[in-house]
Amino acid sequence: MSILIDRDSTFIIQGITGREAVTMARELLDYGARLLGGVTPGRKGREVHGVPVEDTVRAFTEQTRVDGSIVVVPPAFAADAVHEAIEAGVKLVVVVTERIPRRQVAEFVEHAEQEGARIIGPNCLGIISPGKSRMGGIGGSADATRRAFLPGSVGVMSRSGGMTVEIANALSQAGLGISTACSIGGDAIIGSTYAELMPLFEADGETRGIAIYSEPGGRAEAALAEYMEASSSRLPVVAFMAGRFMDAMPGMRFGHAGTIVEGREDTTAEKIERMERAGISVADRIEQIPSLLGERMEAR
Repeated sequence: MSILIDRDSTFIIQGITGREAVTMARELLDYGARLLGGVTPGRKGREVHGVPVEDTVRAFTEQTRVDGSIVVVPPAFAADAVHEAIEAGVKLVVVVTERIPRRQVAEFVEHAEQEGARIIGPNCLGIISPGKSRMGGIGGSADATRRAFLPGSVGVMSRSGGMTVEIANALSQAGLGISTACSIGGDAIIGSTYAELMPLFEADGETRGIAIYSEPGGRAEAALAEYMEASSSRLPVVAFMAGRFMDAMPGMRFGHAGTIVEGREDTTAEKIERMERAGISVADRIEQIPSLLGERMEAR
C-alpha cells in the first residue's frame, strides 16, 4: 500500500512542453511512472519523450483513466489549468507552480473540495511512493531518486521540497526507508495540510511512523497538534522545526511565502511547545529524526 499514488496510477502533465516540464517528464518516465502524456493548448499532435501532447485535459480523460495531473504552468495561467483538470474529472492535482495569487489558490482548493478532488501544493515538488511511482520533480533524476528514496515504513511530509529529499535520504541511510513522501508546499494557502494527510497515512499498512519538516508561520502545526490530541493515532510523529532564529524578528520571511511570523502563535517556540504537548517529538537536527523515530516505532 501507499497513499495518493501507487504503481498503477496514471497521470498527465499540464504545461508539458515547457522546459521544466520536459525535464520532469524524462525523469518520471525513467523512474517507471505511468505518464500518459501532457497538455499545452495549441500543441496537439506533438510528442515529448514519446508521449503525446493534447490541447485539453478532456482529450485524455474522455479516452482513458487519468488519476492525476501535474500542473507546471506559469503563475498567470496556473489557476485555470487546475480548474480545467478538476472539471475534467481528475481527482489528484499536484501544483508545482509557485507565486499563484492567494485568492486564486483559495478558489481552486474550494473547487476541488466541492468535486471530491485533492490538491497537493502549490509551490511543491510533488509525491513519491518509492519503487512504485512519483508525481512531480521530487528527487530529481531517476538514479538520484532511487538512492535517496528507498522503500520503507516512514511517511514524510514537508513544507520544503528540498528538505523532503534531505529527510528521506537520512531515513533511507538509517534503514527505515519511505512509504510515501509528500512535498505539501510552502505557500500560505495549500491544498493538503499535515493534518489532512494524516488519516491517509493512518490507513496505510506500510506506514509505521511519520517524519515532518516544518517552518515558522501559518497554522499547519497547530492543526496537526489538534489532530493528534483528538485522535488516538497509531503513528509516532517526529518533526524538525526550521527557523528558530526568526522568533526574535516578527514579520520576517525566509524562503517560502507561508513563513511570515505574524504573532506569537506563528513562532517556532510556540509551535514546538504545542507539538510536544500533543505527543510529537521535535528533533534539534534533521539527522536525529531516524533515531528518534526508530525508538518510538520500536516502543509501539
